Amino acid sequence: MTALIPPRPGLDRPPPLGITRTDAGAQLAVLAKHATAVEVCLFDGESDDAHERRIPLRRTAHGIWWDLVPELVPGTRYGLRVHGPWEPEDGHRHNPDKLLLDPYAHGVAGEVSYAPEVYGHLVDEAGHAHPQTRDTRDSARHVPRSVVVDHDAFDWGQDQLPLVPWTETVVYEAHVRGLTMRHPDVPEELRGTYAALGHPAVVGHLTDLGVTTLELLPVHAFTSEPALVERGLSNYWGYNTLGYFAPHAGYAAADPADSQAVVDELKGAVRALHRAGIEVILDVVYNHTAEQSAEDGATLSFRGLDSRTYYRLDDHGRDIDVTGCGNTVDVREPQVIRMVLDSLRLWVEEFHVDGFRFDLAPALARGHDSAYREDHAFLVALQSDPVLSRVKLVAEPWDVGHQGWRTGQFPAPFSEWNDRYRDAVRTFWLADVGRQLEGGTGHGVRELATRLAGSADLFGSQHRGPIASVNLVTAHDGFTLADLTAYEQKHNEANGEDNRDGHGDNRSWNHGVEGPSEDPAVQANRHRSVRNLLATLLLSSGVPMLLAGDESGRTQGGNNNAYCQDGETTWLAWGADLEPWQRELLADTRDLVALRRELALLRTPGFPTHEATPGYTRLRWFDEEGGTLEEHHWHDPARRTLVAVLDTVHHDDPDRREAVALLLHAGPDRTVVTLPAVAGVGAWARRFTSEDAPVASATPGPGDGLTLGATSFTVLVGSTAARPVVSDAEPG
Repeated sequence: MTALIPPRPGLDRPPPLGITRTDAGAQLAVLAKHATAVEVCLFDGESDDAHERRIPLRRTAHGIWWDLVPELVPGTRYGLRVHGPWEPEDGHRHNPDKLLLDPYAHGVAGEVSYAPEVYGHLVDEAGHAHPQTRDTRDSARHVPRSVVVDHDAFDWGQDQLPLVPWTETVVYEAHVRGLTMRHPDVPEELRGTYAALGHPAVVGHLTDLGVTTLELLPVHAFTSEPALVERGLSNYWGYNTLGYFAPHAGYAAADPADSQAVVDELKGAVRALHRAGIEVILDVVYNHTAEQSAEDGATLSFRGLDSRTYYRLDDHGRDIDVTGCGNTVDVREPQVIRMVLDSLRLWVEEFHVDGFRFDLAPALARGHDSAYREDHAFLVALQSDPVLSRVKLVAEPWDVGHQGWRTGQFPAPFSEWNDRYRDAVRTFWLADVGRQLEGGTGHGVRELATRLAGSADLFGSQHRGPIASVNLVTAHDGFTLADLTAYEQKHNEANGEDNRDGHGDNRSWNHGVEGPSEDPAVQANRHRSVRNLLATLLLSSGVPMLLAGDESGRTQGGNNNAYCQDGETTWLAWGADLEPWQRELLADTRDLVALRRELALLRTPGFPTHEATPGYTRLRWFDEEGGTLEEHHWHDPARRTLVAVLDTVHHDDPDRREAVALLLHAGPDRTVVTLPAVAGVGAWARRFTSEDAPVASATPGPGDGLTLGATSFTVLVGSTAARPVVSDAEPG
């Protein structure tokens, strides 16, 4: 082994981790605090048999190893080998026989093949693991390579970040492959790729729909778990990260072996979306990696570099798992925090992304006592970083660890997925309706009203406001919107886990038939319920998030955990593949998004007030007779009708009012609602209804009765025409 170079003045300070350019050539730095030696391995070709040349990193300080490696020019393939103690009981699993990915690699080429050689510990011929015994077989033929890329090679032109305010934001959660694989107007060779994301047909769908922000499921380099590979499946969602600085090569139309082309293709998609005014948010998985647990998983990167530093381990060297994926990245360690921040900055500065959604975010903010801390160093760093604090930051505010549910507890400027909103909307429109038809009672309207108004109980502190609530009814994890109305039980048999996987509490209602039905009445009721859910989502205070395909009634056949289904189960249908009701639903969704955009009083950064205050939206609640809801109404579990009236007094013209009435009726029969009085409103114009054939009526005014169909949502917008101005006194 080459001797280390003794520290000299000016040479004892480590450079930034990863590859940096100097006048003398490329410099590589790697964090391996407990290593005794680190080698960079250069490969002279793309094949598994490419010649490997090992170069020692001769300088070390503060747990970082570095040296000049002039051969690391763009296109070069390389890996790492790390020498050090093999002491599993203390969390040390160094094994120089295993080729490792550079955690800072900006390109990853090749696949993981789960041969016994990829495990740092011995896996015998029968497949049995011996986690305390070091394996001496070389893994190079079975693991990917790190690749050097040149970010300056891409021409961004006049790219401008859309900078969509939170009050204007409508999020659309999608998968690179799922969104584009079946689109007939995308050339076949581009479908399912980054290039397809930027294709005019896909961009046109997003702009026509009116969404502002595309949230992509993980695009960091990832691999599939061994158990999935054994079942002939793959990790479709991508929550199984190999590297945090490189895009997943499998999503490229370009040759996946050409890392530079992969990087440039993703940048091209972002540039095309920005030209259309659409932001790009990435779902990022910094809470765990693809290496699974130390006793079962492969040694691909972090485990072999420095398991004790990169992962949360107990006193016996075993993983502390609060992610459900075998390991937890240890974001208590300053250098690990640094890695995550460096990764995030790279995606903002080099890929021009507009924000991030953090998977299992509490796992990133657990302190040394394992408790969630709002003042965790990582969260403070995000709040104070001059680059990252200015992009959209969204937390998935739960993990599977102790006290892992933290909705409403993340600091500004975070917004959060609001699971309380999801559950309340599903319960009101679906679970409680089904329960009532079976002779049971529901949960009333109190919880739904709180969520509709922006969830002040969760986000009212720290001046966060309703824009801290990312409202969702569906997401990639769970039933689609259409499946919520067609299934009461999960049907995940295709995943190969005997239907044990996936969430059991879906708060869905199948409208009397489990699965597909040819009964026209069942179909009509389901379609109306889908429209109810969409209207509630798009007209609530907060930030709405649509799941891709919900706008056109996509089904997954009742699979509520389609993480390993890469096929028509998860791919969106388009055009001629859509049934008439699906095309009508798409038109309804466009109209609802447009209505939200038109009605500024639905999109305020602050919570609505009860009093008429200039510049603020006022919100009041009424019963079917036009009277104000009293305390006993809020606690009535049988109440199935809610009338919300929002109006705004303008600073510059106190006599001018904007007003909207949201009429939500989740009862099984028709009902008549007396319309409330709002100063400046002489009539109400019906702008949306989920009913198939609403009762015809003249333009209704304050005090008039309006018939609402069973389980229906109606939206009225105030008008000064056709009726005299009424007083602003509270009715009833």
